[in-house]
Amino acid sequence: MAIHEECGVFGIIGTKTQNVAGISYYGLYSLQHRGQESCGIVINDDGVFTCHKDLGLVGEVFTDEVLKNLPEGNMAIGHVRYGTTGGNTKSNCQPLTVNHQKGKLAVAHNGNLTNALKLRDELELTGAIFHTTSDTETICYSITRERLQCDSIEEAVRRATAHLEGAYSLVIMSAAKLIAVRDPHGFRPLCYGIREDGSYVVASETCALEAVSAKFVRDIEPGELIVFSTESGSVEMSSVKTAEAPKKTCIFEYIYFARPDSEIDGISVHASRVEAGKILAQEFPADADVVVGVPDSGIDAAIGYSKQSGIPYDMGLVKNKYVGRSFIAPSQELRADTVRIKLSPIRSVIEGKRIVLIDDSIVRGTTSRKIADMLRNAGAKEIHLRISSPPFRHPCFYGVDIDSEEYLIANHHSVEEMAEMIGVDSLGFLPLEELDKMIGSSGYCSACFDGSYPTEIPENLRKDRFENKLSER
Repeated sequence: MAIHEECGVFGIIGTKTQNVAGISYYGLYSLQHRGQESCGIVINDDGVFTCHKDLGLVGEVFTDEVLKNLPEGNMAIGHVRYGTTGGNTKSNCQPLTVNHQKGKLAVAHNGNLTNALKLRDELELTGAIFHTTSDTETICYSITRERLQCDSIEEAVRRATAHLEGAYSLVIMSAAKLIAVRDPHGFRPLCYGIREDGSYVVASETCALEAVSAKFVRDIEPGELIVFSTESGSVEMSSVKTAEAPKKTCIFEYIYFARPDSEIDGISVHASRVEAGKILAQEFPADADVVVGVPDSGIDAAIGYSKQSGIPYDMGLVKNKYVGRSFIAPSQELRADTVRIKLSPIRSVIEGKRIVLIDDSIVRGTTSRKIADMLRNAGAKEIHLRISSPPFRHPCFYGVDIDSEEYLIANHHSVEEMAEMIGVDSLGFLPLEELDKMIGSSGYCSACFDGSYPTEIPENLRKDRFENKLSER
């Protein structure tokens, strides 16, 4: 599949000075699956902000030498990015920092604003000068504008969020406070925990809490603003509701984005994917010899399909875990098929077998076709492709890189036609009406499948819409 991850955010606050950069590094490393374009950390050492960020993976940007030279502090926030709004340039790396008349501000953002262009126009008319093409800078200036007119950073954030539309899970740092905010629909996940030393940790997923030895406390509720403050000499926490709206957590967090060892809003990602596989086995049975999952997010659903169907599961595809964004073909003439670089079939599992192949989605169908060809070349007798999500039919405006409608294969071809184009013997998608059963809840957004958007969406804006509109002006 060709869906890119969105972003991951992390924050830590405590009363003592410690290696918050190192702790943030481990937190971001565990969130690397959410974004591989760039990353960054801002450290707060007694009100002095030190920032390091760049294009690349966490391990590439934060080398031993870099980490050794970063100061200690009692607070830090971090970010891993895949840019759904704004280009892949160093200026768009997060966290973003702002110096204003009343102090300093650093912001890390996961999500996508649907009214970013409108807000940016309003802010530019009041004198704001933008340095990035990211909607996160719009959030920074919205908060700063409010901060200059009110008594506290938390009140400024509360006022600013009243003007934000769309998806945002934010970690915000001032000189003495760490603030976590989740949009009223809760499109993107956000949670917090506590370490043995009393430090509080905020992260996109529970797996990041585990990575830094923090005990999960709870998810941050949709429309909730939590303030962690050290002004009294200890970490104190307070919470307010900024708005009420129907809960609409992105269903694709469970299908693909989140790590399987995470829990989102009390729901196990792994268990959800296993359940999706079981549903597929019930809805689209196949007479086959082995079930194979496409690494990584197809594996859990493949296990579920195997359990329900009784067909044995085996590892028929191996993922090259050393291929990241830094892989570069030596020349155009020697350019290899990147799918073949990333995935390899195990011939002893595949050859002469009727395969049930489980993947998480189909976008244009090109990747699925390459995987099917790979299995055929390894001797697969039959391939029955099962997809643990419904067909993509609509773009996403809330932080997922879903392409424009004209490029989505399911909008132009029947299931039978898609199966023929991909080169498989049969094809089945998770039924849209079974998503409730998959996660045991109806509080999710499935607009990319059914076109039912929870918020007002901008008109005539396609993929890369925000940056393209900026370039037109």
